[in-house]
Amino acid sequence: MEDTKKRILSGIQPSGALTLGNYVGALRNWVNLSKTDEYECYFMLADMHTITVRQEPKDFRKNSMDLLALFIASGLDPEKSPIFFQSHVPAHSMLAWVMICNTYMGELSRMTQYKDKAKKHANNLNAGLFTYPSLMAADILLYQADLVPVGNDQSQHLEITRDLANRFNNAYSETFKIPEPYIPEVGARIMSLQEPTQKMSKSDTNENGYILLLDPVDKIVKKIKRAVTDSGSEVKRGEGKEGVENLMSIYSAVTGKTMDEIEAEFDGKGYGDFKNAVAEAVVDTIRPIQDKYNDLMKNKDYLKQVYKSGADKANRTAMKTLSKVYRKVGFIEP
Repeated sequence: MEDTKKRILSGIQPSGALTLGNYVGALRNWVNLSKTDEYECYFMLADMHTITVRQEPKDFRKNSMDLLALFIASGLDPEKSPIFFQSHVPAHSMLAWVMICNTYMGELSRMTQYKDKAKKHANNLNAGLFTYPSLMAADILLYQADLVPVGNDQSQHLEITRDLANRFNNAYSETFKIPEPYIPEVGARIMSLQEPTQKMSKSDTNENGYILLLDPVDKIVKKIKRAVTDSGSEVKRGEGKEGVENLMSIYSAVTGKTMDEIEAEFDGKGYGDFKNAVAEAVVDTIRPIQDKYNDLMKNKDYLKQVYKSGADKANRTAMKTLSKVYRKVGFIEP
């Protein structure tokens, strides 16, 4: 039955603490996917991608271990699905060079994420920022992934991955599966609590705009109570009510209630009651994750065992693809 499963590769950069938006938009979906018998999942901590932006080594190591623990605390089972650091599987960088040599400069220069990052990091405009999509293609193609969960900001990267896979297959014969995007059921898109027209992001300069999975409970409550709404008092969707609608989306995401049910629940009640309910529901969702995370961080030996075992499993799969690629391009087998 193993051969009938579709393979999925997913990854997040350990560039800082995860937000509630990361959990609702990605991590929770991964947990659900990994629990089905339909998919074989690989979960990657994309630390090689992270260093395209300068990192403080001590903080980088802490963020990496935090993210590993949060993966497990959120419900991913490392016994069922390998969890590994990208840098622990040498095949990623080895295939990346082959992919770079098959990627055109014009393709890379058109990537909108490169243009955005180039503006933000003008003092460190390194080649890695430019060739990032070639490494991402290598990540996906190494595992012969059938499906890749993508958001709107990553769809262009998956397209170039598909182009590179087809280009290589045409030049050297059938080698890579052509990955398809996996679009999960439409869930809540969590926006900033202070700028509800912007996506919630840990890079927000206003820390009241985002909720981190590791924020203390009292801080979470304060952030939700400070969330922008509007001059009205009705808990309803509508023009000019982006702040209220965002809080409704958050409440919906953590309780499973529909927007219509939420409007009915708070009919005749003000924003104070509504914000209290949202805060309580978010804390109820995050507290068990934090408790599990705290337990895991006391057991570094277990975490080390998880990432070593994950890298071993990932490496076995990745090397099968890399060996095939190296043979086809004409490298002498080591």
